[in-house]
Amino acid sequence: MSETAWPSALFIGFLIVQRLAELALARRNTARLLARGAVEHGAAHYPLIVALHAGWLVAIALLGWGEPLRPFWLAIFVLLQGLRLWILGTLGPRWTTRIIVLDEPLVRRGPFRVLRHPNYTLVVAEIAVAPLVLGLGWVALVFSVLNAAVLTIRIRAENAAIYPR
Repeated sequence: MSETAWPSALFIGFLIVQRLAELALARRNTARLLARGAVEHGAAHYPLIVALHAGWLVAIALLGWGEPLRPFWLAIFVLLQGLRLWILGTLGPRWTTRIIVLDEPLVRRGPFRVLRHPNYTLVVAEIAVAPLVLGLGWVALVFSVLNAAVLTIRIRAENAAIYPR
C-alpha cells in the first residue's frame, strides 16, 4: 500500500468497523428489548436501510481508496462522532437500528430535548460528510437523496409507532 493510501484506508476502515460494531450493539439491544416485551414496528422497510448503508460504504470504499483526506470535512466528521456518542449514551440499552417500542416513556433528555429524531439528523449529516472527507461529492449527493427517500418512510413508521393517535 502506498504512503498516500494509508489515511483513506484508515478512514474507510474506521467507518466499516464502526458500522459493524453498531450492528452488533443494535442486535444485542434489540434482543434484550424484545425479551422485555417490546414490539418491532416498520420491519418491512429495514432491508432498504441496510441496502442503502451497505451501498454507501461500498461506494466510499471503492471510490475513496487512496484519495487524500479533506481536513475541514474530517473535522466536521469528528464533531459528528461526538453527537453519535451523546445519542448512544443517552439511549443506552434502548438504542437500536430498528423501530423497537417498549411500554415505557420516551427518552426526553440529552439531544432528545432539542431534536425529535437526533439519530436521523446525525445519519443525514454523516451520509453527506463522510464521502466529502474523501472528496466524493457525487457520492454524498446521490446517497443523501436516497437516504432522504428512505428516511421519509422510516420517520413516518417511527412516528406512527411511538406517537399513536
